[in-house]
This record gives sequence, structure tokens and C-alpha cells, in this order.
Amino acid sequence: MTSEADGDLLDVIVIGGGQAGLATAWYLRRARLSYVVLDAGEAPGGAWRHGWDSLRLFSPSSWSSLPGWPMPASPGADYPTRDDVIEYLSAYEQRYQFPIERPVQVEAVKVVEGGLEVVTDRGVRGARTVVSATGTWSHPFIPDYPGRSRFGGVQIHSAHYESPEAFSGKRVLVVGGGNSGAQIMAEVSLAADATWVTTEEPLFLPDDVDGRVLFQRATDRWRAQQEGRVIDAPVGGLGDIVAIPSVRAARARGDLNSRRPFAAFHDQGVIWPGGEEERIDAVIWCTGFRPALDHLRPLGVVEADGRVAVEAGRSVREPRLWLMGYGDWTGAASATIVGVTRAARDMVAVIQQALV
Repeated sequence: MTSEADGDLLDVIVIGGGQAGLATAWYLRRARLSYVVLDAGEAPGGAWRHGWDSLRLFSPSSWSSLPGWPMPASPGADYPTRDDVIEYLSAYEQRYQFPIERPVQVEAVKVVEGGLEVVTDRGVRGARTVVSATGTWSHPFIPDYPGRSRFGGVQIHSAHYESPEAFSGKRVLVVGGGNSGAQIMAEVSLAADATWVTTEEPLFLPDDVDGRVLFQRATDRWRAQQEGRVIDAPVGGLGDIVAIPSVRAARARGDLNSRRPFAAFHDQGVIWPGGEEERIDAVIWCTGFRPALDHLRPLGVVEADGRVAVEAGRSVREPRLWLMGYGDWTGAASATIVGVTRAARDMVAVIQQALV
């Protein structure tokens, strides 16, 4: 649990090598703090390596960059593809030669004299502070509908969805009203008899609103909150549906009309609230994720809601622990490429002060 350089604890261990971990590493490097990034992935790219084949950002590359180096424009496309993002994150690592070790599975974080101990499948490391940036991809959420375990058809979460070909000719429910639900429904509806199930009528943003506008709205709300002001911001947040070209096309076809949730499953399908039974071959759950924080449970910081109580990203119960990139509760828009830069910059500045 020592640093290889001088036998002392490292200043920081970053757990997670996705976009949040890389942004944090860039600022740690600039602050001249000693650190290492431990990443569970086999290769660079973080959660983007697990996105479906046609996944796109909903901001152009110029608004989708990590600190220090802009993302190159995508040839022939307004919005970067999944593979564009993976290529960029891989090149970003190489450009800055961050000290990243992978694949490393972090099993636990514990308190030791002078700092925190990170227990992994490749040994134990120690640092004065730890930044957890493991994201949410490894903890997909599926609501517990009655009878779900009895259903004999296919169930897959968007975390493991790849392409519509596997559902060709089948009767499919796409469950979830966010951007992932809209994008997956847009393409599955071309190959399958698909129904979109959402808890309420989906909110489509105007066609000229993309990630740039949403990030600016989030920034305005964040600044107002910091200054104790209340602003009359336009409706629309980072979870509302951005009308990328495939979504606009599906909407024009009439394929994005949604139905309110079914009541329960039966062996071969679902039961709708009025008692109607429908045979279904597959359900694609686009129902979001929960923070991947099991490694922090030995610290006693994970609350009943599965989160860690933080102030400006710093754990309230364990001040040597920081969290980055899990959502607005760990920094405004910090779960997005466009937003993580500001969150990481502010966090590392405070870490640097705390380590003096």
C-alpha cells in the first residue's frame, strides 16, 4: 500500500478510468499531485465501450471534449458516434500518458493510518485521498414488476443492448422514456413490432435544442443556486429527449407514440391495467442505472438510497473520499463529457488545498 517512488502514500487514487477519471487525472497532473488511476476495463473507453452500436452523443464534438484537448470532428456527422468517443478517450490517455493500471478490480476502500487503503484483485494500494469515479454502467436498474421472474421471453437492459437485428420480427416492449429509450425505440421499431412504454408522455425538446443548450441551462441553474438566486429557466434538462436525426425520423413515422406502463407480467407476455393480456417476445429495459458504489460500503458512507452524502463532491462522513461523475449530486452535469471538466477542475482544486 505504498507508492513505488518513495515509500510514501500517494496523494490520490482515482478509481475508474472513464471520462470522469480521465478529467480528474488531467487536473491532478497539472496540480503536480502523485496519483494513479485504477480501471476495471480491459481497454480505454469506460462505459462507452458498452454502448449500443448506433449510440451517438447529442452534442457536437466541439462541445464534447475533456480538458486540454478538443475532440476531433466526426467526418460526415454532426454528432460523434460511440466509436468516435472511444477512439478519442483512447487517444487522450496516450496523449497525456496518465498512470493508468488495468484491468484492476477494486474490491473495497478502508481507513488506515494517514489515509485510505484500496483493496484490489492485484494487491493493496494506499493514498491520502481517494476519488471514486466508477460511474453507473455496472449497476443497471430494472423495476420490479409483478411476475417479472415468471416471464419466459427475453429481457435485456440497455446496458447490454447492441443492435435491432436480434429482435427482427419479434413483439418487443421498449420500457423507459429517456434518451436511451427514444434512440433504441427509433431503430427497433424498424425491425420489430415494438411498443414504447413510458411512465408519462415523453418530453421531446425542440429540434434546435441539443446538448449545448441543455448544458448552458444546467450551468445557469447551478450558478443561480451558488448565488442563492431563483431563475425562471426554460423547461428542459439533460434527461429530456434530444431530437437527433434518428429520433426525428422515428417521430415522423409515428413510431414514437408511447403507452403507459403495463400492470404485470405473465408467462408469455404482459397484462395491461385494464386486464388485457398481450403476448410479448422480448423486453428492452431503458430504465437507467444506479451508482456503482459497493467498493465504498466498508467505509460506512453509502446511504439507504445507494448514494453517498456529499458536499461539493466530498463525502460528509469520510472527508478523504471524493466522488466524481455519478450525476448532478456529485457536480452539475458531471455525468456528461461536456460537464465533467468543470466538476473535476473544482474538485481537484479543493483536494490540492486539503493536502497542503
